[in-house]
Amino acid sequence: MIKTKAYAAQSATTPVGPFEIERRAPGPQDVQIEILYCGVCHSDLHTARNEWKNTLYPSVPGHEIVGRVVAVGSQVSKFKVGELAGVGCMVDSCGRCASCGEGLEQYCNNGFVGTYNGPAFGGDNTYGGYSQTIVVKESFVLRIRHDERQLAAVAPLLCAGITLYSPLRHWNAGPGKTVGIVGLGGLGHMGVKIARAMGAHVVLFTTSPNKVADGLRLGAHEVCVSTDPAQMKRYANKLDLVVTTVAAPHALDPFLGLLKRDGTLTLVGAPENPHPAMQPFSLIFRRRQIAGSLIGGIAETQEMLDFCAEHGIVSDIETIAMDYINDAYERMLKGDVKYRFVIDMTSLK
Repeated sequence: MIKTKAYAAQSATTPVGPFEIERRAPGPQDVQIEILYCGVCHSDLHTARNEWKNTLYPSVPGHEIVGRVVAVGSQVSKFKVGELAGVGCMVDSCGRCASCGEGLEQYCNNGFVGTYNGPAFGGDNTYGGYSQTIVVKESFVLRIRHDERQLAAVAPLLCAGITLYSPLRHWNAGPGKTVGIVGLGGLGHMGVKIARAMGAHVVLFTTSPNKVADGLRLGAHEVCVSTDPAQMKRYANKLDLVVTTVAAPHALDPFLGLLKRDGTLTLVGAPENPHPAMQPFSLIFRRRQIAGSLIGGIAETQEMLDFCAEHGIVSDIETIAMDYINDAYERMLKGDVKYRFVIDMTSLK
């Protein structure tokens, strides 16, 4: 076993703090990565504070991991010591069900194994990227093709990037399509960048008038302040796809009203409590649909990383030291970050 320093939550009410964990020694199919940077996802906060009522303690969050390969097993063929590599939200799946067979491990019928907090349907705990090193089977390790100088800003692509890339790709965002992104945070700013690079006409919806200029800078063609009924009315029945990234309960009917016939409202934000009830006529009269999307499978995540490298897409970040994480959580709750915290793991001594 490999002992490594980490940061963990011991309960829902205690701060995340120093902790020591053990990683398995690399087996024949394993890759060991020295973690250089780890993004801070809102899921980390939800899990650390048990807001989804499923946390296994001690909890070591972090599933936006980038670093350098320091050891490989005897059967590993895709990675060499010294190369850059990444790990996202999953470290295993059953590999046998229909979803796994289609490269959709995130929808594994038997429950994928999360990078932290264990298998989706229950099982032993797993420890994430708030740590010095991680050992992962080769088939769940991702290649990083960005310039190494961008490595910190690449980390959020492993969750925020794929969380937006997957629904945009699935619902065919691209030339001739008008796509709405709701919310300009860690997820939303990635949605704006990726949808623009795919060739879609991008409309950002935000409750904050002070984010209009930044939305345009990030690539939105238009920005609508969603609390202004007159602005919202201009987009009624105009959009092919709306992706809402908001991680708090909010009314869905206003955004359903933006969709054309056969348009889709896709939820990727995961609030602690349910959204308010919606009116079925918003769906019925224009054959609209509400959908959800998780992340992407391993192949699609690699595709996303390659797409972002080709188009020069990274996250807008603020780099922090490991011991700042509890302050970062409080700032996240206030929306006080543009647009993703990333931990410099060399600060974990």
